[in-house]
Amino acid sequence: MAFELRVDELFERYQDIQRYVAWTTEDAERVRVAGAIVELSFDELADDFYREIAEHEATRKVITGGGAQVARLKVSLRTWLHELVTGPYDLAYAERRFRVGYRHVKIGLKQIYVEAAVSRLRNGLLRSLRKHWPMERGIDELAATMRSMNTLLDLDLAIIQDAYEAASNDRLMQVERLAALGRVAGGVAHELRNPLNVMRTSVYFLRNAKNAAPEKIAEHLERIERQVALSDSVITALSEFAKLASPNLQPMSVPDCLKNSAALESRPENVELINQVPLDLPHALADDKQLSIVFDNLIRNACEAMPTGGRLTLSAQLVQHRVEVSVNDTGCGIAPENLPHIREPFRSTKPRGIGLGLALSQAILEKNRSTLNVTSELGRGSTFTVVLECVVRKCDD
Repeated sequence: MAFELRVDELFERYQDIQRYVAWTTEDAERVRVAGAIVELSFDELADDFYREIAEHEATRKVITGGGAQVARLKVSLRTWLHELVTGPYDLAYAERRFRVGYRHVKIGLKQIYVEAAVSRLRNGLLRSLRKHWPMERGIDELAATMRSMNTLLDLDLAIIQDAYEAASNDRLMQVERLAALGRVAGGVAHELRNPLNVMRTSVYFLRNAKNAAPEKIAEHLERIERQVALSDSVITALSEFAKLASPNLQPMSVPDCLKNSAALESRPENVELINQVPLDLPHALADDKQLSIVFDNLIRNACEAMPTGGRLTLSAQLVQHRVEVSVNDTGCGIAPENLPHIREPFRSTKPRGIGLGLALSQAILEKNRSTLNVTSELGRGSTFTVVLECVVRKCDD
């Protein structure tokens, strides 16, 4: 399905290019007339084409099936030439051209050689047209027909370029997916290996300790229980990250959402909370349940950044039809080299952090048409600012 949609989009661009170069039905008719003239040369052009391929290592290496493959390819080339001069230049034509270009990418032929090959075919077609042109049709008509043929070949090259770009994007996405999978796999392995090792040592003790005191047995059982809970939290965080539902965008009260998050979050006694969120703040357009997850994460992170105590300030303001909500702490701050990476999965700066909280928050905000800005200074603290769309009706009041 994705491929078919891409071809539809390609055909729209193809039609745009046709209009740009002023391709007309008269051009198509001239090429059709020329086709009857040059079609007798197709065998000669195919032979020349693959003879030249055999002379160059970069093109020769894509021929892996010997003479039988070359024979099949010559038939395909003659079909390509026949379609070139007969049309019709519709969606099906563009799709076939696209697939041919895409196939050249798959076999590892660089685009520069494809363009050179089309140039060689162009020269052969025009040479044949000049050679066999009926002189009673006139030189001016020959020149017009050659222009039409050149324009059509340029349009074909545009489709080939689109195919190469599409294939390049596919490969890039595949590389990015594999890289992301590698990061996730590495992160999961790292986060689960530590609790598993702790559980293993406790299990070893419980199996082999003789006459162990009940208190010692209870201690190791509690250790196992804690590590199971930690492992479960890793899996839960991954599940939430992977299965984040589409948001239910509704007008929401930012003060209420922040109040609930601050109330639910177990704040250390040595952290002072300062709430500067105005109660008459316009409603934001977001999913309040998903935004609660974001605010919970930001408040929790702020508290953890102040292990020896500090001040947590919640503030909000209306800025150009946006609601900006800031969570500020007076904690340890974030090193400049770490700041660009803090929203990446498994890039936590905390010793016991999973590294998914900010990544999950970022994903939630993107789905809620919102953004997250961060400023920080080592030793002085950090400010995380969530920028939300506000309900237009409320903002205009």
